[in-house]
Amino acid sequence: MEPLYQQTLKQIHEIQSNMGRLETADKQSVHLVENEIQATIDQIFSHLERLEILSSKEPPNKRQNAKLRVEQLKYDIQHLQTALRNFQHRRYTREQQERQREELLSRTFTTNDSDTTIPMDESLQFNSSLQKIHHGMDDLIGGGHNILEGLRAQRLTLKGTQKKILDIANMLGLSNTVMRLIEKRAFQDKYFMIGGMLLTCVIMFLVVQYLT
Repeated sequence: MEPLYQQTLKQIHEIQSNMGRLETADKQSVHLVENEIQATIDQIFSHLERLEILSSKEPPNKRQNAKLRVEQLKYDIQHLQTALRNFQHRRYTREQQERQREELLSRTFTTNDSDTTIPMDESLQFNSSLQKIHHGMDDLIGGGHNILEGLRAQRLTLKGTQKKILDIANMLGLSNTVMRLIEKRAFQDKYFMIGGMLLTCVIMFLVVQYLT
């Protein structure tokens, strides 16, 4: 367990360092840095699943401490995942505002024989509407990120709980039938979680369609 734990801890430190690079990266390289960080985060989540299994196999006098260390890694990577999502959302919003500003400045003026009409009221109203939509999207995407992160954390927690229940069942000498029922319930919970994630995505899509 220890080599994998140290490798995962090192990767978390690398992500923390790369998060600082995001703030100074130019437009051409920021996407590469984001993809690199996300790939490392996905790998760490895979390591955490393995570490949870290994921690449950530690000797009794070391098991609790090992599980606490894994939980701390889980907390750190979830925090970094949220920080990356927030940065991507801020970047997207900033780029959208820059494009809108450029479009507004490049709009042509209409002329006639007697005077020049500048449709500033229409432009201001259009820009105001876009700002309202962006604020609504900010709230929606932020809420969606929190929900998805919560579901992901629940998935890891459910897997850990299932393992603990099976360990207790082995200690108490429960029948194989009871253990299979426990595994079946955990399998069903997994599909409930996936269904909840899909429902959240559908709701977000419908709200985006409505706002735009």
